[in-house]
Amino acid sequence: MFNAQYFRTFITLVETGSFTRTARRLEMTQPGVSQHIRKLESYLDKPLIERKGRSFTLTESGRRAYDYALKLFAEHEQFRHGLDDDSLDSGECRIASPGSVGLMFYPFILGQQQMHPNLTVNYSFAFNHEIVNDLLEGRYDIGIVTEQVNHTELTCTVWHKEPLCLVVPADFAGSTLSDLMGIGFLNYYDGINHANALLRANYPDEFRSMTHFRHQGFTNEVSMVLDAVARGLGFTVVSRLVLETSPWQRQVKALALPQGINEVLYLLRRRDSVLPKRYEKLLDGFHHQRLQEKTPLVPE
Repeated sequence: MFNAQYFRTFITLVETGSFTRTARRLEMTQPGVSQHIRKLESYLDKPLIERKGRSFTLTESGRRAYDYALKLFAEHEQFRHGLDDDSLDSGECRIASPGSVGLMFYPFILGQQQMHPNLTVNYSFAFNHEIVNDLLEGRYDIGIVTEQVNHTELTCTVWHKEPLCLVVPADFAGSTLSDLMGIGFLNYYDGINHANALLRANYPDEFRSMTHFRHQGFTNEVSMVLDAVARGLGFTVVSRLVLETSPWQRQVKALALPQGINEVLYLLRRRDSVLPKRYEKLLDGFHHQRLQEKTPLVPE
């Protein structure tokens, strides 16, 4: 019969290298330690150690059993911590967002995991409609989307705002709407919506629609659109998050505009769910960090 204590005794024996020290650490008798090892060998039907006087060496089965035992107890601790909904720094989080959000939110989460080893985060990059469907099917606990969602089974609240940036090649010398129309537009998922909002606010007398612009291409990976801008193929409109994390940020520039427009990020969750407090810490922590790192976001 499976007995976790036998595996615990075996782990301690391997770590101490001594039956005597194992007995002392586990507050057992030395014969008790030997009995646990024999019963574990009997359960696995394999010899785990080769005794050499007072010392021993691991067999191949023993090395594999030790690796398995470490994994077993690590998963047990992770599971145990995950049941504690009041814990801020341990347990599992399941989150999804578009790539434009994940470019900076996911590295922030990785930093939190480095500081808190018992915190586990499963993070997925997905489009808005995919996030909605997966939330409804229980694959994620929260989703961050770039447009408001109305659904009877979901709650949708404003979480964070990031300024939109009009990004052009570094050597672009123009500033008028005609100049922008001359080089053309580079699109991505949400690109049209962002460009419409920012250009309408800053060129109210001239701008009509993005259909009047020559479209220079499309990519479904927002992190790559600035590569095309850096090559002089056109302009685009992305959130500050995307621009700050781009490897091409030195080959492009954001035009200064009189009217700032924010990209609004929404938090989605199932209406009947009660989230552990660790989610709140992650979400609030990132939000406050962004506010401290940069100038205040433009009002709306």
